[in-house]
Amino acid sequence: MSESPCTVILPTYNEEANIVRMVGSLREMYPAFRILIMDDNSKDRTRELTEPLLVDGVVRFFTRDPADRGLSASIFQGIMETDTEFFINMDSDFQHPPGALGPMFEELRSGADLCVGVRADRGTGLSFIRWLGSWGCHFAAVFILRFRGKKSCGDTMSGLFGGRTALFREVVERDGAYFERRGFKALFDLMKNAPADIRISETEYEFGERQGGVSKLSPAVVTSFLRQCGPAGRALARIVGSVLS
Repeated sequence: MSESPCTVILPTYNEEANIVRMVGSLREMYPAFRILIMDDNSKDRTRELTEPLLVDGVVRFFTRDPADRGLSASIFQGIMETDTEFFINMDSDFQHPPGALGPMFEELRSGADLCVGVRADRGTGLSFIRWLGSWGCHFAAVFILRFRGKKSCGDTMSGLFGGRTALFREVVERDGAYFERRGFKALFDLMKNAPADIRISETEYEFGERQGGVSKLSPAVVTSFLRQCGPAGRALARIVGSVLS
């Protein structure tokens, strides 16, 4: 393992408007952390702008296999490439504020196996339909987790979460082939397959506004989540997909 205590995983796709400022903010606030950029074959200048940041080994950049694209797949590979005791996954567009990472790291260092960033106001920046969909998916995920005898949390749809690397590397190695790799809710797959006695903690944060670039959200978020919900969900995803297509 690296002498650094934690790696920040940044999945990127066309984040030229944000990535340099995000890396700069993280390095200033957490000089002991490593940064792992998992780029999903961006078509903009994300790689070009990041090149000058790779000189001292603190920041690493991976251009991912185009045959294995997806936000969740980027996160899972990031966990496998992490060489520190802990990891924290976050977005690169500042909707997840860099200041939220400090309390999460303290929770992990204090004994949590998983720490989930929970949005203080789940309605911020969301239309009523997206707000309703977010809560609906969350409660469906909680039901499935409890049905499987697993622990849940206050925001199962969160993209801001951290964990103990060795534990979740084992989860990805064992079950990653069955994950919704082209999906958007990596945390849900990890929680479904984590040990039943996992120690979960939560920290609250203020969900911010995207600072630049274009949102990647689309109706595919709904169908990909449904596919994570077992055979009935996959059948429903096919129906929903045909309606939305």
